[in-house]
Amino acid sequence: MTHLTTADRGSRRLRRLERSALWAASATALSLTASGCVVVHGERVVLPSATPAEAAKALDQFTAAYNKADQAYDGSLDAAYTTGALGAIDAARLKAGKVNNPGGNPQHTPLVLSDATYTIPKKAGWPRWFVAEATANKGGDARWVLVFTRGDLSEPWQGTYLTLVAQGAMPRFSKDKDGWAEAVPADSAELTRAPGDLSKEYTAYLKDGGGVFADGAYTSTLRTTRAKNAEKPGLVQQYVDEPLTGGEFAPLALRTADGGALVFFSSHHYVKQTAAAGASVPAPNVSVKALTTGEIKQSLTMEFVANEIALDPVKGSGDGKVSLLSRLEGLTAAKGE
Repeated sequence: MTHLTTADRGSRRLRRLERSALWAASATALSLTASGCVVVHGERVVLPSATPAEAAKALDQFTAAYNKADQAYDGSLDAAYTTGALGAIDAARLKAGKVNNPGGNPQHTPLVLSDATYTIPKKAGWPRWFVAEATANKGGDARWVLVFTRGDLSEPWQGTYLTLVAQGAMPRFSKDKDGWAEAVPADSAELTRAPGDLSKEYTAYLKDGGGVFADGAYTSTLRTTRAKNAEKPGLVQQYVDEPLTGGEFAPLALRTADGGALVFFSSHHYVKQTAAAGASVPAPNVSVKALTTGEIKQSLTMEFVANEIALDPVKGSGDGKVSLLSRLEGLTAAKGE
């Protein structure tokens, strides 16, 4: 297989948050004692990431901004409230919509989220984050699962991960007596795979297979589908997969009641279609065309960002395999040649 070059990969819309140094002045609590002031540093003290009221407000602000942006097909209207994989996918969707419908979204239906629940970890340092689950008027019967992150007190809460999960499929989380969840470190050695390694492990699995992941729609079935599509009469389809682990794409993990973890992570994918001499690449749909640079003559390279939810068991438990609970990907760019 011919490897894709950097030029093949199109323009990347992978914003990188400039994480400022921990904001000591805002993250510092002062308590007066008989001997004077005692400074407690927020980067070392374990605190809830948000209150339930703050989490609910963040979800409302995100939904309002999302609806305004969707109605106008204007990414600037919700850019402050999205980041990471969700931000990359949403910005590209809005960009394509604007190209095809400059006057706005003629099929806009406001997103309505209801019956929301919040899982808020108690942790030290930044970023703070929490998980929101809600029923939506879009996406069928599946629950919307969003992760919100915040780099410091000066930033708004931003939707970072979004996937759809079947009713009742989310695991139970480990919580303390006050109802706060537990964040699992990215380098945890207690799990089958460290959360920080899952993006790398997953993209390697898509290429070569292996025994890390349990069979399922987003693992073995996806590999089978790719193999079928790789060689068709007059057309070669190539795949390149890359991990996404830094900055706004950093994985986040919550301890589950069984001692394992639910891990949110991102990945980066390219699909290149190359037509044989005398043949042509299948005509892309209007959304792909809107995001395509260059002229499609012999090949089309499409770039995707995906976010996944994985159940990562305790090391040595069960069959020792990581299960993908959900995966959502979106086209972010394309290039014709």
